Amino acid sequence: MFGLAWYEAACYALVSLSLLASLSVILTREGASRFDDNAIFYSLISSHNDDSVGGGGKRFRPKGHVSGSQIWRCCWVPLGHPGWLLLTRSLSLATLSGFLAWDVVDWDASIFVYYTEWTFALVMVYFGLGVMMSAYGCWVYSRQTYSSENRATDPLLRNDLEDNRYSIVSSNYEVGIMEATGKRARSRYTEEDILQRAGFWGYLMQIAYQTSAGAVILTDIVFWCIIVPFLPTERLGLNLLMGSMHTLNLFFLLVDTSLNSLSFPWFRLSYFVLWSCTYVIFQWVIHACGFSWWPYPFLQVTSPWSAVWYLAMAGAHVPCYGLYAIIVKAKNSAFSRQCIILPWGHHNIQLTVVLPTPRPLLLLMG
Repeated sequence: MFGLAWYEAACYALVSLSLLASLSVILTREGASRFDDNAIFYSLISSHNDDSVGGGGKRFRPKGHVSGSQIWRCCWVPLGHPGWLLLTRSLSLATLSGFLAWDVVDWDASIFVYYTEWTFALVMVYFGLGVMMSAYGCWVYSRQTYSSENRATDPLLRNDLEDNRYSIVSSNYEVGIMEATGKRARSRYTEEDILQRAGFWGYLMQIAYQTSAGAVILTDIVFWCIIVPFLPTERLGLNLLMGSMHTLNLFFLLVDTSLNSLSFPWFRLSYFVLWSCTYVIFQWVIHACGFSWWPYPFLQVTSPWSAVWYLAMAGAHVPCYGLYAIIVKAKNSAFSRQCIILPWGHHNIQLTVVLPTPRPLLLLMG
């Protein structure tokens, strides 16, 4: 096949098929082409797409949906203020930035030929977006608290809420009704613009979270279970920096996972596969341009065992991603009584109804 050995052709075919399959799943599943039959949600924000999915503000919740409050809401009831996530994400970003800067100073920018640095940088991107979203969440939370206090002091509104505590109402929520007309209109347009950008960055943050989750598991397992045991110590040069680069990424991500309210749907495994395929293609390109050595010898396509290695690494993506999915599910299952069940948000209140046990839901609403 064009002068290629069968194992080289097999490597190229495997990466190409994986790339196409991941893109197909992303285009098919992302954005909600499928719906969860067991849950519905009601949006308190009017949108142009409400009527296309269901009238009266009632819409089926798509699988993979990311609500506005999920990206900044802490799952623990005692730590309900988004400032806690802002604090942990800021500390994580600062620490990881320091170690990456140390790595670059020691080895210069060429260190980014390694998958480890790619993944480390991706985790930093996630925490950077997380800091931005958590800061936005603090702003939302402060307005929500202020608005709730105003509603609580209004006897007419308080009686109305008590009479309708077991009903779900879809309505438009106006912000800043106590302000002057000009300031109110300007505030509303500014807020709508922020909400639209927050939606895009929120989904980007969710994608970075799930991609980096699988990537750090793969990176650390390959390093500690394959490279360290079988590569001579004098050649590897294992030190504090190298050990930290293959440990802190997973540690800080697990800390964030223990606090955040983000979901972990399986179809976003495709982003993890796409990420790895992009790195492998990057390696092919730089070697075609004259780069002489392989940072990971098992990626060398000219080896007779390359097809086996490529197949093994491709298969490893599923258990690596699955392991992190199990961690997320275990957290949600083991600590469900202490965690916030409903991700209430000031701008996009999301209600999940699971039949036939509505009583806890009504208690939470009360």
